[in-house]
Amino acid sequence: MGLYSGEVTWFAREDLRRVYRTTTHVPQELGQIMDSETFEKSRLYQLDKSTFSFWSGLYSEVEGTMILLCGGIPFLWKLSGQISGHAGFGPEYEIVQSLVFLLLATLFSAMTGLPWSLYNTFVIEEKHGFNQQTLGFFFKDAIKKFVVTQCILLPVTSLLLYIIKIGGDYFFIYAWLFTLVVSLVLVTIYADYIAPLFDKFIPLPEGELKQQIETMAKSIDFPLTKVYVVEGSKRSSHSNAYFYGFFKNKRIVLFDTLLEEYSALNKEPAEGEDGENEETKSKTKNKKQGCKNEEVLAVLGHELGHWKLGHTVKNIIISQMNSFLCFFLFAVLIGQKELFAAFGFYDTQPTLIGLMIIFQFIFSPYNEVLSFCLTVLSRRFEFQADAFAKELGKAKDLYSALIKLNKDNLGFPVSDWIFSMWHYSHPPLLERLQALKDAKQE
Repeated sequence: MGLYSGEVTWFAREDLRRVYRTTTHVPQELGQIMDSETFEKSRLYQLDKSTFSFWSGLYSEVEGTMILLCGGIPFLWKLSGQISGHAGFGPEYEIVQSLVFLLLATLFSAMTGLPWSLYNTFVIEEKHGFNQQTLGFFFKDAIKKFVVTQCILLPVTSLLLYIIKIGGDYFFIYAWLFTLVVSLVLVTIYADYIAPLFDKFIPLPEGELKQQIETMAKSIDFPLTKVYVVEGSKRSSHSNAYFYGFFKNKRIVLFDTLLEEYSALNKEPAEGEDGENEETKSKTKNKKQGCKNEEVLAVLGHELGHWKLGHTVKNIIISQMNSFLCFFLFAVLIGQKELFAAFGFYDTQPTLIGLMIIFQFIFSPYNEVLSFCLTVLSRRFEFQADAFAKELGKAKDLYSALIKLNKDNLGFPVSDWIFSMWHYSHPPLLERLQALKDAKQE
């Protein structure tokens, strides 16, 4: 992160924490939608999250700075060379050394991030009633994530480096096309083959809700093929919903925590039931959470609005245009030996290190500006998707669903405007409710 953007984020985050500390009473405009008890719970939860984010972010900045000042990147590259050399791969096997470097770097990142992840899960999320995991489940999940990540990351990186090596003057075009194909494949297979490695997906049972979802999808020509419920309650009581798939093979995924009728958090454990409860803690004491069927349909009306209005396609196009630009600029800059020397590489210019230097550091100011622009665009898309749900006649149900979801997830409806403008991809709750209010009253 660039110095200027880091300062902006720091000051904005401090302003946000000030808002959390000082806004102790429900503002008048929120009196009809949020009681004082929920407001206080939300305030304390967001204050804890903000404090955690401040210290973890500060640690990340200090760690990154120390790695650069102490020559951590060239040291790790040399260590990778020694390890690959012991395995019989000399300096000419740059791709092998790059993969060893990548494995060590991601392992280091996972180990240094582990204490923060543990604290976030078992202190903050536990304190506020969201965590459903045991330590055993957490570590098994973390190991599985690391292994799956390596199984994808290492082969993809090796092929990308090979394409760059043999691509000639127009390698950036081939590299971009390769990453485009990889991203499309991953989006296609994620929910069917990767996500089920971590969570259980079951078809939504036949009944009124499924029938209503299929009817709504048909009314807007959404090519729905399957509806799944994912047991998100095994790890957290936060809720979500999304759709995926290309062309005529669309599927909808609902978290069980979103569905009032299906959420495990709303059910008392059966007598003598154990098994999975040994790895997850059923905290039915929290509250009855989730949305009624009409509200679930309103939420899906919003999500399907993103599809109908072309938001998903637009985001893919923007992402790929940015990817092409970055690879083109990488092709322009990769020959600059001064860049490598600035990071401690005086005698060699490894391709992977070039990718890291240019994409992570040189592009940092540009990435901050792009991120802000995408945040502004995302908020615009959210308002448009809400308006689409209104056109489906779901304004009243979406209004109540947003309030319920905000309560279930302890979202704090008051925010610092600078921080919100820079970081929030979704508009604040009050702005969304105000946009829905007229239609709701009608």
